[in-house]
Amino acid sequence: MATEELILVRHAHAERDAASNRDIDRPLSTLGFKQAEAAAAWLMERQIRPARVLCSPAMRAQQTLAAWRSRLPDMNIVDEPGIYEATPGELLALVDRHRPSSPLVVVGHNPGLETLMTLLADGRSTDGRGMPTGSIARLRLPAGAALEPGCAELVEFWWP
Repeated sequence: MATEELILVRHAHAERDAASNRDIDRPLSTLGFKQAEAAAAWLMERQIRPARVLCSPAMRAQQTLAAWRSRLPDMNIVDEPGIYEATPGELLALVDRHRPSSPLVVVGHNPGLETLMTLLADGRSTDGRGMPTGSIARLRLPAGAALEPGCAELVEFWWP
């Protein structure tokens, strides 16, 4: 059976506050920059070359992606405002709109990413595993099939 790959990347650890007092502007912390570098190294070790990367406009997501982008500058990156504060249902619709790009990478936030991972892999809409900052979930989906609860296989899960 043909498959597609979906990779969910939660942004690395961020500062508590931004100079602007806007959540979207919170930068990575010192720990977050180290997590982003470790995540980029992990992705490169697996020779993951995404067909498309969808990234939240939040500074912490953009900075997390920048560590990987510096190693793979020709990535097809789409800044996707809909990822910021997205519900799992909105993320599911977003992923569906960008299929069959494979591997498709989504760089975003909790609770949306962890709930999406659990919904696709386990068929449940509650958090079963959690996605700590900087973590990565690799999911295998049946190519061309509808995205529905339990349709994916969690192939790998990594965190710094």
